Amino acid sequence: MQFQGRSKRKYTGAKIKSSRGKRKHELGREPAETHVADVKRKNIATRGGNRKVRLLQANIANVTNPSDGKTVISAIETVVDNTANEHYVRRNTITKGAVIKTAIGNAVVTSRPGQDGVVNAVLIE
Repeated sequence: MQFQGRSKRKYTGAKIKSSRGKRKHELGREPAETHVADVKRKNIATRGGNRKVRLLQANIANVTNPSDGKTVISAIETVVDNTANEHYVRRNTITKGAVIKTAIGNAVVTSRPGQDGVVNAVLIE
């Protein structure tokens, strides 16, 4: 598990005297790193009895054409560009903001596949 609470040190490097320990709600999880392959999902129990759907693998996307507003389910061929990490392109990792090549053209991912469980994208013209 990853800790997402406050650091034990100040920006100067000085140590902060902690008044308490770590808390359950400060825990984080590893990123999903959605890859291009046959669809594979995983349910994650979250705080308050809710859940998130981790999309581990995906090969289809809901692609919206901004000129006419129509949305089409299209096959994902590959990841063309990813500003989150340059190595994600080589590994075909889909994140929000990634440019994917689909059957109807290149599109920018607008959803967060690791948290929403679906790939939504807008066509680039």
